[in-house]
Amino acid sequence: MVYGNSVLHDAGALRRQAAEKQPARIRPPEATDGHAVWSLVRASGSLDENSLYCNLLQCSHFAGTCAIAIHGDEVVGWLSGYVPPEQPQTYFVWQVCVAEVAKGQGLARRLVGNVLHRPVCAGVTHVDCTITHDNEASWSLFTGIARRLDAQLQQVEHFLRDAHFGGRHETEYAVSIGPFRHDRVARLSGDA
Repeated sequence: MVYGNSVLHDAGALRRQAAEKQPARIRPPEATDGHAVWSLVRASGSLDENSLYCNLLQCSHFAGTCAIAIHGDEVVGWLSGYVPPEQPQTYFVWQVCVAEVAKGQGLARRLVGNVLHRPVCAGVTHVDCTITHDNEASWSLFTGIARRLDAQLQQVEHFLRDAHFGGRHETEYAVSIGPFRHDRVARLSGDA
């Protein structure tokens, strides 16, 4: 038997927990998001930092092919990418960043799905990116995307450690997922 307000207290705690588990809201970025994006990437400690000016340009000039995730008032996710002018069927992912508090919720995959759903990507049949050999999180993300899209994933050495990075950065592998049918993009937004 329950006495007093313990049931109300427990119900309130359950509502707070449910609110905390609400998925982040994803939207195109705005120029005023540039500093928050720059700070998120910098705080990750593992991603290559772009200049603040670069992030401002991504959040304004490339807003249609970038996405930001907000939970409450906090930026918890970022995706930058673009459709190369010579490859209108390809969406190239430049960078994905998810704050520690939002990891394990499929947010990176949802960010990619959000952009692929937009009209600017209506003709996209391939997702490309580059990944270093030791970046387990990115390999997991992009193999999962390929699986959900029922598409092949191919990789090849692209930017070499010595030839392109002067020995200062690990070799980046070019990864291509596709071709895929655009009606399968909705699978990137689900939890399954």
